[in-house]
Amino acid sequence: MPEPIIQVGDLHKWYSGVHALKGVSLDIYANEALGLIGDNGAGKSTLINILSGTQRQDDGWIRLEGQPVDFSNPRDAMERGIETIYQYNSMVPTMTIARNVFIGREPLKFSLFGIGVMDHKKMRDDSVSAIADVDLHLRSPDAIVGELSGGQRQGVAIARAMHFKSKVMILDEPTNHLSVKETKKVIGFVRGLKDQGVTGIFISHNMHQVFECCDRVVAMARGEIVMDKRIEETSIEEVSEIL
Repeated sequence: MPEPIIQVGDLHKWYSGVHALKGVSLDIYANEALGLIGDNGAGKSTLINILSGTQRQDDGWIRLEGQPVDFSNPRDAMERGIETIYQYNSMVPTMTIARNVFIGREPLKFSLFGIGVMDHKKMRDDSVSAIADVDLHLRSPDAIVGELSGGQRQGVAIARAMHFKSKVMILDEPTNHLSVKETKKVIGFVRGLKDQGVTGIFISHNMHQVFECCDRVVAMARGEIVMDKRIEETSIEEVSEIL
């Protein structure tokens, strides 16, 4: 077996006496699409929040490409190549596509003591290229994000993560509230990640979608992993029975 890109070992997390993660251990491999499923309260959101740097574990360890990591905040995770796309993603609806692609990482024409002038042309040109790379066709990088459909917004968020060379992309319920057509587009994005050399973690309540685009399914319940199987080794019925 190849070395995992992410390893978590014996992770524990408590919230006011509630044991949300109970010794979770998991290996995630490069260029695989892993589906993470479970009911509300299963622990999957807590696990993802720890991997994305929004929370810290109370006990246990994380390794990225074999090296120990301890994320203090989301920027720590992003700088190490882990990008998280939430169902209500963090884009600013009143800003353009180009500004949203580069938000927090704006290129500067020049800088003096950390203050500079943003390079708007580079942002426009690079955002057009980034959007094209995920086969998303939008009329202009100057379009306001708030005018886009839900599926298009998710596409821009994925394009942003791809542009900044993310190693791991976490997609947290990315198809919620999307139309059937838009959902198919997002599923296609997830399928295409491995061709771009990106590991995908796809969190969903919808097992049909997980079986459609993932290589492996990990099911969680009551803060523990209760199943970890290749898609071809299991079925929706088996997963349903375990949950």
